[in-house]
Amino acid sequence: MKESSVATAETDSTTKREHNGADILVEALVHQGVQTIFAYPGGASMPLHQSLMNFSDDIRTILPRHEQGGGFAAQGLARSTGEVGVCMATSGPGATNLVTTLADAKLDSIPMVAITGQVSTSVIGTDAFQETPIVEICRAVTKHHYLVTDIVDLPQVVKEAFYVARSGRPGPVLVDIPKNVQLATLDEA
Repeated sequence: MKESSVATAETDSTTKREHNGADILVEALVHQGVQTIFAYPGGASMPLHQSLMNFSDDIRTILPRHEQGGGFAAQGLARSTGEVGVCMATSGPGATNLVTTLADAKLDSIPMVAITGQVSTSVIGTDAFQETPIVEICRAVTKHHYLVTDIVDLPQVVKEAFYVARSGRPGPVLVDIPKNVQLATLDEA
């Protein structure tokens, strides 16, 4: 495994930026050994994509043409390597485009972690723009699912998600992360 830049999140060699929830999530993925993620960007997942750019020496981000393609690519990676496949989408229609891939991964026992952006916690349940109750939608097609509402929980949730995806009968796990959690810093927690 190559050396990691996990300890710092930098915009360039001299300017450090504030460490946020998106950075913590990506660091947790690096700690799980993730080398490739299939991620389609959108408004509610943009902080995660920005963090992936900062950790591009550790994780290769592949941009699919559609979220469903990213989900099936993550499955293909898992099938061919035995590792947990990882994909990411934004909230709303981006997240629902992963449902078929999650159902297929569950039926075929494929270890997979799907990360979705979500609207900020303050507007969940208000029919906000591109809000979809993806956790509820995916209850029947995932082994487990998380809605992360506190930045402090991110490392443990990622660790558990990978454990659940691999353990027993392998299968998909959904991790839904509201945008305000992605942008939060530990000082705010």
